[in-house]
Amino acid sequence: MKISVSGIRGVFGKELNLKDIIKFCQNFSTLVKSKKCVVGNDTRPSSEIIRETAIASLMERGVDVYNIGMAPTPVVFREARKYGAGLIITSSHNPIEWNGLKFIVDGRGINQFEINELTKKRSFNKEKSGSEYKENFDYIDDAAKLIGKINTNPNIALDLCGGAAVNVAPKLLEQIGCKIATINEKLEHSSSGPDPTVDPLVELVQKTKSGFLGFAFDLDGDRLVIVKDGKKQSSDVSLGLGVAKALELGHRKFVLSIDTSVAIEKFIKEEGGQVQRSKVGESNVVEQMIKTDSKVGGEGSSAGFILSEFNMCRDGILTSGLVASMVGTQTFSDVIKMIEDFTLLRTKVNVESSVHDRTMEILSDKLKHDFSELIQLDGVKSIVDDNTWILVRKSNTEHSIRISVESNNFDKAKSLQKQVTELVKHCYEKAR
Repeated sequence: MKISVSGIRGVFGKELNLKDIIKFCQNFSTLVKSKKCVVGNDTRPSSEIIRETAIASLMERGVDVYNIGMAPTPVVFREARKYGAGLIITSSHNPIEWNGLKFIVDGRGINQFEINELTKKRSFNKEKSGSEYKENFDYIDDAAKLIGKINTNPNIALDLCGGAAVNVAPKLLEQIGCKIATINEKLEHSSSGPDPTVDPLVELVQKTKSGFLGFAFDLDGDRLVIVKDGKKQSSDVSLGLGVAKALELGHRKFVLSIDTSVAIEKFIKEEGGQVQRSKVGESNVVEQMIKTDSKVGGEGSSAGFILSEFNMCRDGILTSGLVASMVGTQTFSDVIKMIEDFTLLRTKVNVESSVHDRTMEILSDKLKHDFSELIQLDGVKSIVDDNTWILVRKSNTEHSIRISVESNNFDKAKSLQKQVTELVKHCYEKAR
């Protein structure tokens, strides 16, 4: 089981069971000061039984539950602003057999202190049960109002990857003026996997060879991957385009996760903006946004863009509408070219969570000898030169250690990636 600021995740029936769900949800009730909580779920086979167990656990602790059923993460975040708290049954981009819980308080994902509160052993006194209400949501109208009408009526192909965006993204894009085609609406028939940042998206790639711009969402709709002219774009392109739109809207202060492309940082600074870096993880980005009064943030690695005036989370669905409004503009082309001028390679080495810390300890010592400037905000990052960096960090959501390498020189990036990957494997062997 993985417990982090990204929520609680595990293989359902093995690492994560209904007893765990009851415990975590009852503990979460102590953070729900409003005694009201909106609950939604993604499309995983185990999501409904977990949702019903979670709802019963919250109601037992006196919390009124507003059940919106199957809904993307951004929709639950948006609705949580009304009620004070939210809970999403999802494991986001993880494999289908996984599931999890993502908690919301005060419009944001919970922080490390609040995560610690969820894991405490507690005993509760019996109290009056809460009630359950079936609710609709206003997300589509709210997002359409923010984006505005698109008069160019772009052709958009949506790969829903069998996820929860199915009832929201198509309606939003049609409402703002797009002509859409959809694929992979049902999870059981989806040719795409749950994580579009790593899936080849073969069907969507083919569709974009005939005049469509392609958008792909993960199972809970917080990630957006773009496919253009038969080519899948890097996950940083989604964030880069969102950032460009935010600059156009007048925003100048941004928070980017430490593993986001340096191309985006350079672009912001060239446009007169300021950049702060944060640890990886939506909650960490949002926490830094609040501290620095930045209204925009994101993570390149997870294709995630955050516009806090609308949602304090990565919002792939809102981003899809904002990007659609840029189609055909010079900025749209310039941002894609700018990011394509850099090579950003991301990979991971399977490492059991129990030895993450020891592996990283050994690795840090070795990197100090091999590279000069080290940043240890989150894992170990080395700035090789103005256009080249490496980052090694333990995953918040998987049993793995992640490696990111970026350079404006392809051969240099490949060489560094090979060197660092071998080093991580060596350190893992020593740590076992």
